[in-house]
Amino acid sequence: MKHLAILGSTGSIGKSALAVAATHPDEFSVAGIAANTSVDLMECQIRRFRPRCAALTDTSAADELRKRIRDLKSVEVLGGPEGVLAVSTMAEVDLVLEGIGGSSGLLPTLEAIRAGKDLAFVNKEVLVMCGSLVMQAVREHDVRLLPVDSEMSAIFQCLCDCDEDRRNRGDVHRLILTASGGPFRHTDIDQLDSVIPKEALKHPKWEMGSKISIDSATMMNKGLEVIEAQWLFGIELSKIDVIIHPQSIIHSLVEFVDGSILAQLSVTDMRLPIQHALAYPDRLSTPVPRLNLCDIRTLQLEPVDYEKFPCLALAYAAAEIGGTLPTVLSSADEVVVQAFLNEQIGFMDIPGILKIVMDLHDSEPRPSLDDILAADQWAKTTAQELIQRQGFVT
Repeated sequence: MKHLAILGSTGSIGKSALAVAATHPDEFSVAGIAANTSVDLMECQIRRFRPRCAALTDTSAADELRKRIRDLKSVEVLGGPEGVLAVSTMAEVDLVLEGIGGSSGLLPTLEAIRAGKDLAFVNKEVLVMCGSLVMQAVREHDVRLLPVDSEMSAIFQCLCDCDEDRRNRGDVHRLILTASGGPFRHTDIDQLDSVIPKEALKHPKWEMGSKISIDSATMMNKGLEVIEAQWLFGIELSKIDVIIHPQSIIHSLVEFVDGSILAQLSVTDMRLPIQHALAYPDRLSTPVPRLNLCDIRTLQLEPVDYEKFPCLALAYAAAEIGGTLPTVLSSADEVVVQAFLNEQIGFMDIPGILKIVMDLHDSEPRPSLDDILAADQWAKTTAQELIQRQGFVT
């Protein structure tokens, strides 16, 4: 049995991970859970899974949760960021699922690795911001980094299921990440200025949180995955491509030097890649519909329109320069996406502001953790200042 810690347990990934654990009670136990402010849902999760430790980043929410479950003497409730770190480093935990979004997941990720925990992660921003330091820590502490995103999981399965060392071989010609194209695949570029948040949040295939849904609509999410794949699989940037696949059945592909292409196909259900990461190297049955290839009949693939989706080009540019520039891109994106959701800026202001922030940044080529944290704060402050300027307020 694997003992799990679920960070971000009240989010969509965390809830799906708990559903996997509930499906396989003989395989997984939930030792710790952590979230931000969701007292009601956290109480339900505690009473269902009885973890030894639960944490909420918001201390007042943690106080309320502590009062609500005072009848459960075996559960310790912690508050603040240090509580999340405590859950991520619990002695009895074998594997940490890191489902906290954005830069907030950086320190819990590093601390879990340093504590010798295998890590199932969905927070691509951590590798975008801190790829060199994370991968160095993974090597030093001899832990597994197991991707949960459907695209990264697909590549991982194509490369590593039979031979974990294959990722280090030179027989990979390119990685091909698939993208659904989001809600605006058929929208004319001149209509994107008038897009409102409600429209951008309507992903055609996946049910996701608001931040990742907007990133999918701009294709920034795919750009961050390009940078993530570069670090995770040790592949040159020039060997990572993106194609549009609106059916979201092929989750990604690997082309080898002999021209052979391996692909991972499945229905669009996040329980599949989550379970693969939690159970690895084993496979378990999953109560999801099976993929019927005869029903599909055709698979649609299209090139990316980089003019319509400039965020993807920005991500490639940030990865090419490297250093702290990917951190700046990712951190500024957190701010501008929230500004769009708050209707402070327009949809196409997102790439416009990001490009300005990137142009203003003097990248540190070999950043320390302090450099990365400083770049994170600089990017958020700079993006916020740009948003306040009249030219970027709709």
